[in-house]
Amino acid sequence: MTNQEFERAVAQAIEELPRAIRRQIANVAIVVEEWPDDDTLDAAGVDDPADLLGFYYGIPLTERTFDYGLVLPDKISIFRQPILLTCADDADVLAAIRHTVRHELAHYFGIDDDRLEELGAY
Repeated sequence: MTNQEFERAVAQAIEELPRAIRRQIANVAIVVEEWPDDDTLDAAGVDDPADLLGFYYGIPLTERTFDYGLVLPDKISIFRQPILLTCADDADVLAAIRHTVRHELAHYFGIDDDRLEELGAY
């Protein structure tokens, strides 16, 4: 899958979200990167860069206080190479992108990994 096809698949995964959810997404950039950097791996507690498919950088909506403002956008990175390495074909890549986008947006909305596991999102 080319870079352009991958980026289109990320955009499509966002577009497939329910309209009510999409309307609530603000001040967050969703970007495609090839690999996570060392700081991101440290923050995620991950040793092998191939094991990290995405990462949310920011303050979840549930943790923002009344004085939250005038800040740079949060960021969600979707890591292309780790996704490509873990998938057997383009259909798997599309499913992994969709899952990763939704997972990282869940963090943006304040849902942590423990709760995602309780919900069966893994």
